[in-house]
Amino acid sequence: MSIYTRERERAIVVGVIFPHQTKAQVDEYLDELELLADTAGADVICRIYQEREKPDPAFFIGRGKAEQIAKIVGEEKIDVVIFDDDLSGVQIRNLEDVINCKVIDRTTLILDIFASHARTAPAKIQVELAQLEYLLPRLTGKWRHLSKQYGGIGTKGPGETQLETDRRLVKRKIAILRRKLSEIDNQRKIQRKGRRDIFRVALVGYTNAGKSTLLNALADANAYVEDKLFATLDATTRVVRLSPTRKILLTDTVGFIRKLPHHLIASFKSTLDEVVEADILIHVVDISAPNFREQIKVVEETLEELNSLDKPTILAFNKIDKLQDRSLIYSLANEYKNAVFISASRGVNIHTLKEKISQMIDDHYVEITGKVEISNSKAISLIYKFGEVLDVKYDTDNYLTLKIKIEKRHLPKISSYIF
Repeated sequence: MSIYTRERERAIVVGVIFPHQTKAQVDEYLDELELLADTAGADVICRIYQEREKPDPAFFIGRGKAEQIAKIVGEEKIDVVIFDDDLSGVQIRNLEDVINCKVIDRTTLILDIFASHARTAPAKIQVELAQLEYLLPRLTGKWRHLSKQYGGIGTKGPGETQLETDRRLVKRKIAILRRKLSEIDNQRKIQRKGRRDIFRVALVGYTNAGKSTLLNALADANAYVEDKLFATLDATTRVVRLSPTRKILLTDTVGFIRKLPHHLIASFKSTLDEVVEADILIHVVDISAPNFREQIKVVEETLEELNSLDKPTILAFNKIDKLQDRSLIYSLANEYKNAVFISASRGVNIHTLKEKISQMIDDHYVEITGKVEISNSKAISLIYKFGEVLDVKYDTDNYLTLKIKIEKRHLPKISSYIF
């Protein structure tokens, strides 16, 4: 029988200050870790810090610090100790032996939140795959927090049922889930092919920046919105009319976060492909966040990992209604060329954002129709490489008539081959 009885767990968060970091930085990281813990259903009772040159191989922190935490755990009736950095299976086993409490790391916490918020079959598959891939190298050791004697944070998903299995069974399950995701990926590719004659715009940004709220404001939609980290996981696409004669497809994507587990990026590839396939990105930034510049950097690093950093991008600074110092808007307007300042929840400057999207389409893209010789494989290859073929007609005189959507900067690369 599970010993877990409380609705919310009592937690300690642990941050280690390494030489390349300041205490202020680690404090910011722990602020976010506390938000993650709150989203997962835990109340953080206290923070523990330790300065170290490098992680201890056995405990990550020093044994003395672990014993100090054990004392607090006993006095405060703590349910879970959460580390802001990834721990190895050996480190977790050793820490749990000393602390006598469930010990998890940041990645386990994020995966747990994803498991709680996954609502559709694709999202559940993606989360389970990420959990198993993270669990696989950690199957050695006790991992008692994944067994049935514990519950709560860090135990949702496949962990409870996989403890008794061996690596071969886990690998087999991973292979099955990858095949299922591949099928989902193929289905989504077919769906995207059917949308090629319309410009696609994707909302990206740090988690809780207001992307879903902005989707609702632009599309008069009713996407799920909650003031918590990772409230939505699935890509949601809506038609948005920019003007009586122009419409776009707007997609809301999963939020990014500092130290986002690589297993999640890999597992959510079919969802994040909406970013890769988009013509334009709207990078939504919470301008009221104290560390919004670092959040911008985290999103840009993730986009770079997706090979999408060079896409035409609008920076939508959201939540201007929460700003105390309005002068920040003017300095950011000078700093960022394609910036728009909005409040998605109040509908402020939404029309300006729509005009900006239309302007970016006009500035960056053109649709052309022309002929090319069927035998000219080099020309056809270049056209498909740099442009998007919206329509193909086979003529009787050995020519193809192609309707192409292409960025203006790439037009000279193909213009000599079509007429």
